[in-house]
Amino acid sequence: MSDSSWLGGADGDRAVSVAGRALSYGELRERVQNHSLPPGPIVRAEHSDPVELLVRLLAGIDQGRPVLVADPASPAPLPRAVPAGTELLLLSSGSSGRARAIARTAASWHDSFAPLTAATGIRRTDVVAPSGPLHVSMHLFAALHALWLGAELSFDPAGADVVHCTPTVLGRLLSSPRLPRLFVVAGAALPSGARAEALSRGAAVTEYYGAAELSFVAVADAGGALRAFPGTELALRGGVLWARSPYISLGYAAGDGADTGSLRRDADGFASVGDLAELGAGGELRVLGRGDDAVTTAGGTVTSEQIESALDALPGVRAAAVIAEPHPVLGEIVVAVVELESAAERELENDADAGALPRSVQARADAALSPVERPRRWLFVEQLPRTASGKLAKGALRQGLADGTIPFTEHGAPRNAH
Repeated sequence: MSDSSWLGGADGDRAVSVAGRALSYGELRERVQNHSLPPGPIVRAEHSDPVELLVRLLAGIDQGRPVLVADPASPAPLPRAVPAGTELLLLSSGSSGRARAIARTAASWHDSFAPLTAATGIRRTDVVAPSGPLHVSMHLFAALHALWLGAELSFDPAGADVVHCTPTVLGRLLSSPRLPRLFVVAGAALPSGARAEALSRGAAVTEYYGAAELSFVAVADAGGALRAFPGTELALRGGVLWARSPYISLGYAAGDGADTGSLRRDADGFASVGDLAELGAGGELRVLGRGDDAVTTAGGTVTSEQIESALDALPGVRAAAVIAEPHPVLGEIVVAVVELESAAERELENDADAGALPRSVQARADAALSPVERPRRWLFVEQLPRTASGKLAKGALRQGLADGTIPFTEHGAPRNAH
């Protein structure tokens, strides 16, 4: 697959703008065609400069070499072996633990460009901005899609027509004086009210659901309901979501053998990463969260993402994470780890008001959640750890709470478990 099929703009059109520099499509094509790749079976694309990363990546694809894209601040070890047909090696977010190298064909992304364009309405005349670094797969995909379309790829969301982001970043950008005409959002559940707030200011929101291993699984329709992405079949098995499409990865590259990852496959071509979901009679998909991130307590099972979404919507909460803690009677209990808004953000007049905020959050949570969903422990931290894409880093959170590197304040005595 040559670089010509990835670069859709005319030679004189602007392809990339970053940090005051601009590169035309003609200049980008020339750099890709003349780029000299280092020796070795796998090409590394670990550049802080997004243009250099894109040039290396496209040159590798053009020359039929597998390309590993990773964080330049934390270079990834080369895998011992990769599945046959591997052209791209992308690291998972590591939100639940160790990041894994996911192998895929270039076509597994390239073939989804046209349906994504139709689903979102992104135009060739748009300025498109990913909201994070390109070693994060959702941002790299956004960049490659923009170049395939012939749009201008920018790294300044403030001046863009289209911004690809996580719900966390969307919440932050909604306070900006100028909004893009379109947010394309993925990575976690969209907070209640975020879409309406964006629409009230003239910005559309298209949400999609996917995973680094599966690529696109579902995309929101005009009413905001998630439905199967074009070319994707969905199935529920015991409440777990499975998908079949031409966009699914080849699997994981061979690493140290310590972690097999979450991807599961069957003989019929369906794959799953273990997300729990509900599928309506009309094809509406509701993703409940990762099955291995659920909490089984007092004979019931709740997903962390459902509780986190409710807590995130409470006044005074900047972000919340829910983790499970073993319990001798209940099996597990729900533990809420909360990052509060600052006094300035809340426009509180004094420290006494700020001190009352944790109690207020707990009281509002009790009213909003069912008994089985209510946290039995409340931990408050200065800042929750996140991945480069903005997702909650649950693995780092659990480790930090355990070893003391993430200090916390506990409010309220643990609830009676009986």
